[in-house]
Amino acid sequence: MNSSDRHAISSIDDCRLINIPAIRHDNGNIAVMENVATALFEIRRVYYIYDIQSGAERGGHSHHNTSELVIPLSGSFDVVFDDGVATRRITLNRPDTGLLLSTGIWRTLDNFSTGSICLVLASEKYCEDDYVRSYEEFKRLTAVKR
Repeated sequence: MNSSDRHAISSIDDCRLINIPAIRHDNGNIAVMENVATALFEIRRVYYIYDIQSGAERGGHSHHNTSELVIPLSGSFDVVFDDGVATRRITLNRPDTGLLLSTGIWRTLDNFSTGSICLVLASEKYCEDDYVRSYEEFKRLTAVKR
C-alpha cells in the first residue's frame, strides 16, 4: 500500500481512547504499558512534550506510516484530529487514558494546562519522510474520500 492510500482510507473512527491498566495502591498508582497489549502496536519510539508555553500548539501534521498513542502524564490538553472529511476534539486529562491516533490522521494538540506533560508512544522510529507537515498536502492525500 503506498502512502497516499493510507491517507485515503484513514478515518477518525479508527482513533479511540485506550485505557491503560493501572495498579492502584494507597501510597500511589502504577500504570503499566506492555507494548502491543496496551498500545496495539510495537513501540519503536517514545518521546514527551513538556514546558509548553501558554497558548502553544503542537503537532500540526499527519504520518504516512506511524500510529501513536498520546498520553497526558500530567495536566490536560486537547487533541484535534482530522481525517480529511471529519474532525473531532477530545480533552485528555487522565494518565491512565490515552488516545490512539492511527496512520494518516492530521493531529494538533492545544489548550495545554500549566505543567502539562504529553507522552507519545510511536509505532515507528523518527523519519522525516514519514511526516506530512502541510495541511494542503494532507487534503490532497485525503481527497479521494470527498
